[in-house]
Amino acid sequence: MNLASYIDHTLLKPDSTKSQIAKIVEEAKENRFASVCVNPHWVVYCVSELKDSPVKVCTVIGFPLGATTTKTKVYETREAIENGATEVDMVINVGELKAGNEALVKADIKAVVDTAKNKALTKVIIETALLTDEEKVLACQLAKEAGADFVKTSTGFSGGGATVEDIRLMRETVGPEMGVKASGGIRDLETTEAMIEAGATRIGASAGVEIVSGKEGTSDY
Repeated sequence: MNLASYIDHTLLKPDSTKSQIAKIVEEAKENRFASVCVNPHWVVYCVSELKDSPVKVCTVIGFPLGATTTKTKVYETREAIENGATEVDMVINVGELKAGNEALVKADIKAVVDTAKNKALTKVIIETALLTDEEKVLACQLAKEAGADFVKTSTGFSGGGATVEDIRLMRETVGPEMGVKASGGIRDLETTEAMIEAGATRIGASAGVEIVSGKEGTSDY
């Protein structure tokens, strides 16, 4: 297993500095991670630094609450792609999902998917820590119906991250073809391997270097 190819090497903290972003970019190059995942402000810089590397640049949309308007998410997506991002991780409107407004949630996802189509992969963050199992299933179904490429567990900002049980449930819901990304609280090799065994095809973590070297990281994401 090429473990590094599963990892989105991630730094999304609000106080991230350019030197810290530069560090994860270099680590991603050295380890040949799938991508770096950064806030939109850093996309142009990361694209420039990774232009001769197979490492992709991923950014976040409607992050971390998911409660921005659909038009705002579409604008963020369009700008991110114009700036060179080839993967976008969007947050669903969690409140509307919990209120049962399925059409609105699906339309919100689809607007981002349509904007990114043929230009960037779309990963849909369902924020599992805030949902019941029934809501997790519904969110995954809506993301699949909207044409997203992945469903993703967490932002890492809502008090809970990925669990093996959630990954298994998400994989069962979306079937074998769609991507499933585990993120939030993944800090070591054992947890990473368990997530992959449960059905994850991508791992979001800031501890990517520690994971591939068999050590344990300390970050929450």
